[in-house]
Amino acid sequence: MDAPILQLTSFSLTKPNTETTSLLPLPHLISLIPKCTTLKELKQIQAYTIKTNYQNNTNVITKFINFCTSNPTKASMEHAHQLFDQITQPNIVLFNTMARGYARLNDPLRMITHFRRCLRLVSKVKALAEGKQLHCFAVKLGVSDNMYVVPTLINMYTACGDIDASRRVFDKIDEPCVVAYNAIIMSLARNNRANEALALFRELQEIGLKPTDVTMLVVLSSCALLGSLDLGRWMHEYVKKYGFDRYVKVNTTLIDMYAKCGSLDDAVNVFRDMPKRDTQAWSAIIVAYATHGDGFQAISMLNEMKKEKVQPDEITFLGILYACSHNGLVEEGFEYFHGMTNEYGIVPSIKHYGCMVDLLGRAGRLDEAYKFIDELPIKPTPILWRTLLSACSTHGNVEMGKRVIERIFELDDSHGGDYVIFSNLCARYGKWDDVNHLRKTMIDKGAVKIPGCSSIEVNNVVHEFFAGEGVHSTSTTLHRALDELVKELKSAGYVPDTSLVFYADMEDEEKEIILRYHSEKLAITFGLLNTPPGTTIRVVKNLRVCGDCHNAAKFISLIFGRQIILRDVQRFHHFKDGKCSCGDYW
Repeated sequence: MDAPILQLTSFSLTKPNTETTSLLPLPHLISLIPKCTTLKELKQIQAYTIKTNYQNNTNVITKFINFCTSNPTKASMEHAHQLFDQITQPNIVLFNTMARGYARLNDPLRMITHFRRCLRLVSKVKALAEGKQLHCFAVKLGVSDNMYVVPTLINMYTACGDIDASRRVFDKIDEPCVVAYNAIIMSLARNNRANEALALFRELQEIGLKPTDVTMLVVLSSCALLGSLDLGRWMHEYVKKYGFDRYVKVNTTLIDMYAKCGSLDDAVNVFRDMPKRDTQAWSAIIVAYATHGDGFQAISMLNEMKKEKVQPDEITFLGILYACSHNGLVEEGFEYFHGMTNEYGIVPSIKHYGCMVDLLGRAGRLDEAYKFIDELPIKPTPILWRTLLSACSTHGNVEMGKRVIERIFELDDSHGGDYVIFSNLCARYGKWDDVNHLRKTMIDKGAVKIPGCSSIEVNNVVHEFFAGEGVHSTSTTLHRALDELVKELKSAGYVPDTSLVFYADMEDEEKEIILRYHSEKLAITFGLLNTPPGTTIRVVKNLRVCGDCHNAAKFISLIFGRQIILRDVQRFHHFKDGKCSCGDYW
């Protein structure tokens, strides 16, 4: 069987004359690869595959890699690595083959580098099963607890949606380094487990590890997620004490943290004190103004940014479009939307389109919003249609709502919030047959509505309240206080909006009780009980604030002389002296 090899070693490197020379069949060519005795002979076969256009065949490349890794040398593993890089979607078998090659060569550094690269590829395509196989193989080779592999394993599991596995990887480390801490803190923070993330930061400090700027970014983001202003301010002092404020990204994250914790003034102060501001910093302050309802100041900041000759990016325009939407600036919004592409070459993303739908929807231009979505150059997502459905509910347009929810269900019929919004809209206009049909369908589909949850930080502790707590029990101090509060609000002119409770067979008194124990009211009452008079009450809600709670908060701010800052899923509401910063345009 040596003849074919000798024949191949002597062929010309020019393209063979197919009229006089027959090509080797692919199976025959593949069968020759294991018979090579040197890397030089393998490369000659590889040269032949290039001439004959077999070089991209997966079976051929796999055989080449198998040869290079079976009895590896430094040169053969370099060649295997080059071959491996040619494969756009390598499978788990090839990953393992490469890892075995490095293990046989006793080159742990290259093996670890390879593992990290493989895990990043798995993360990119969210291939959890393949990631688990790689993890098992890493255990077998004894590199699973390597300080470079562990963070990559944590990131892989996080990207694939298995946060508990990320935590288990971290918990098995005997002596975790700061990089591992950064990875797990980031994993938890990005998956709404901010309390755990902050607990690990405290643990990192207790064992004497020095945080990095990456640690600061993640911990500040956790404070923002929780709306924990006191903790955020403590972290700001920590940042200044240890010199992390020299990093532009840390300052930018501080702006974002303060804005999300309800302190726009602090966010502005950080921005003004920055010695250097990049596009991200300008975008952060523009978004801060926009989410706090000061759209005109957001636009003013964009003009200032342009004067400083700082180039806006897609996030900058998201903030501007958001500002226009929440301030009713429809024509201005379209000018910025078109200018984003025409002046700066920024291609709109689905989020920019969502802002435009929201802009039209809030203004009551529902037909235009429907047409806008229908004529998009990309396939619309359920979120775009949900934005319009919310606008239909706000403006009481049942017929448009019916058209919109049909489009939503074509894409996704598992989202409980869609059924609730449209059934409530139907109930408001007495269409109880539609309500009953929607609620039955919702049950049949197993769709679940996310319960309302509001949180408030008091004395560095974040307290959470869920909608409905206390409906069947008024024995606690909090519930008794809330009952008395509602009585006082009524004497000042507050009237519970029972039209927001959509049950045909329920008396108004029962509806009032349901409204009374909404999570926002529970959190605000807790704040009144547990903070000194005159203190600002800051509440974070996971959903949109309801109209009745919005109205009640205005009365509370007037009667008790308290400023209430309520952050819901869409924006901030600043209640003071019986008024809200949104101007009731929300």
